[in-house]
Amino acid sequence: MPAPGSGESYRPAVEGLDAVIDISHNVTVSDFRAVRRSGILGVIHKCTEGGDWIDPSYSSRRNQAEQTGLLWGAYHFGTRQYSGSDQAMAFLAIARPGPQTLLALDLEPNERNPRNTMQVAQAEAFVQVVYQQTGRLPLLYSHPAWANGERFGKHRLSLGQAVSPSSVLARCDLWLADYREQPEVPYAWANKGWRLWQYVADETEADAAYGSTPRAIPGISHCDRNLFKGDEATLYRYWRSGGRAT
Repeated sequence: MPAPGSGESYRPAVEGLDAVIDISHNVTVSDFRAVRRSGILGVIHKCTEGGDWIDPSYSSRRNQAEQTGLLWGAYHFGTRQYSGSDQAMAFLAIARPGPQTLLALDLEPNERNPRNTMQVAQAEAFVQVVYQQTGRLPLLYSHPAWANGERFGKHRLSLGQAVSPSSVLARCDLWLADYREQPEVPYAWANKGWRLWQYVADETEADAAYGSTPRAIPGISHCDRNLFKGDEATLYRYWRSGGRAT
């Protein structure tokens, strides 16, 4: 394992509980009960983007999912247009997090509008405000190349700098997006590893990832699939503490 600060990544052993999905209004949901019966325990739903966009499905689906016993989480897609603190306040106003709501910041290139990509300082401000308002740090969703300051995505964008191990972002649990058989961990999290690993995006019955067997979920059209680092008891303990427990 390289020393933190080297700018490199290491490859952890793949282990975890395949019981968390993330979705947005672009996903058709027909039956959250079927989702729960399939073995899914937690759902993280897009809540807001930037400082002025609200996912129209967030509130109604939250009620439906929680009524079926699913754990609920909310994520914000960060942009450059608004300050990090303003985005955090807008996110919290819509997410209405309870003590058992998992929170997350999506830090990735804005492929639809590259110039509107969130910067490190904005992400740090977002995290600080969430912590000030809730007493807990959100998960930080990112791809290893992006978090390491490398060029990434179809537009070959870059954060311009790697997330530093001393950044408040590195204190957040990592929600890693990496669709290879073995995920890489950004160097800022080299001593911590990932909490969630999004190992496939837009999984459907026709597409397989992380092996050869499709992992489509009944009750929804498609979704992103995530491994949780730990067993079922650890997942419930972690989620029900709002991400504070290990």
